[in-house]
Amino acid sequence: MTLTIPSFSLANIGPWLTLTGGAVFILLADALFKLRKTHYPYLSLAFLALAAYQTVGLWGARGTDFARMVYVDNFAFLFYFILILGAALTVLLSRPYLEDWGRDLSEYYALVLFATAGMMMMAASAHMIMLFLGLEVMSVAVYVLAGFFREDVRSNEAALKYLVLGAFASAFLLFGMAFLYGAAGGTLYFDELARRLTDAATLTKPLTLMAIALLVVGFGFKVASVPFHMWIPDVYEGAPTSITAFMAVAVKAAAFAAFARVFFLVFPAFHPNWHMLLWVLAVATMTLGNVVAIAQTNIKRMLAYSSIAHAGYIMVALVAANQLGAVSILYYLLAYTLMNIGAFGVVILVARKKDSYLNIYDYSGLAYQHPGLAAGMSVFMFALAGIPPTAGFVGKFYIFSAAVQAGYIWLAILGVLNSLVSVYYYLRITVLMYMRPAEADLGPVTFTPGVTTAVTLTAIATILVGIFPGWFYNLAVNSVKIFPGL
Repeated sequence: MTLTIPSFSLANIGPWLTLTGGAVFILLADALFKLRKTHYPYLSLAFLALAAYQTVGLWGARGTDFARMVYVDNFAFLFYFILILGAALTVLLSRPYLEDWGRDLSEYYALVLFATAGMMMMAASAHMIMLFLGLEVMSVAVYVLAGFFREDVRSNEAALKYLVLGAFASAFLLFGMAFLYGAAGGTLYFDELARRLTDAATLTKPLTLMAIALLVVGFGFKVASVPFHMWIPDVYEGAPTSITAFMAVAVKAAAFAAFARVFFLVFPAFHPNWHMLLWVLAVATMTLGNVVAIAQTNIKRMLAYSSIAHAGYIMVALVAANQLGAVSILYYLLAYTLMNIGAFGVVILVARKKDSYLNIYDYSGLAYQHPGLAAGMSVFMFALAGIPPTAGFVGKFYIFSAAVQAGYIWLAILGVLNSLVSVYYYLRITVLMYMRPAEADLGPVTFTPGVTTAVTLTAIATILVGIFPGWFYNLAVNSVKIFPGL
């Protein structure tokens, strides 16, 4: 028997290799050369910049590689950029925060790079096994990062709960893949699945419908949709704040990248079967996230329930299943990355050493003590609430327009009503900062270069991406042409 090795190009997975190699290099540099701790963030940013440069060089390519296991297309590349942006901003937020906890270690930055590489694998997967491998690479790294402050019981609790949630998600996804393999006659390639799952007999096959349901549950855990969200606020509260930001934006982006590719590419013929399921989940996720966020007094828990609500908004675009819906997923994840990481940057600056000030009432009078911080936080709160001219407003406009265009008028109405509910708890922070006297003297804030740069850049970008959305919109339109029928 002759063994045939298929041809492949390492350049097509260059960004993955760069981040993986960078993570290994950082670990070896720490073990062998004992570099100064201040070097690790810069090394991480350098590898992320190189991965972004490689992605630019790949832009416009179209096809598959590695025995058709990996897609090489603009949809994956645009997610690469969003993931790299989220990882780079997380690195900028991290060093002073880690120093306060005495945990400024090289493995932190290596784990961020490993997690980002796994997320890229998910975004480019052309085979269910590759999707699962990417999911596990990402998940294992994030489990460790959630429990990185091992002396803190809250961080240990966060890691354990996220591990249990991740195990459930992996189990449901694997069962879904197994049923899908049986229903499709023995294949897990996305393009083959799309071809085989179109005949009338397959459309009503119980195995296929069960596979779709299990995949929805698995992805639901990863994007923190209701009712699979239960421990997510506990995880976000207990994890290091910089990692909470990373999980809220990058993990969600990777999960939605895989969610969208599987359902738009593999299951378009089954849209009548899964659209109502996602319709109900989207409404439940938006509503619960926004309503429960109102009752929160811990800023991290409030942003955690906010994150759940935003997952509901993005699911509206999945339900729409049209070109504008696919574009709005990409745009909204970019906007959400900017405004959410910026908000967590302000939280890190205000909270001080070992998260001393996390109550929302600690923000009372912030505008009089630190006007720059209050202004930045106001921008992020306005954007999260969807107030023009921020990127959050444009993102919601695209999502609800996609729902209306697809005929889901009531879904769009419920989304708008949920956005109105969210205005209360977002603007409550602004009211406390500008219209209430300070309840505690926060004292001087140490504006470290990394956190200051991250907060400033995200505040400016949140406004500019909202005022000039066309450039990214055009890139997104070009990237979603891979989905037939959208």
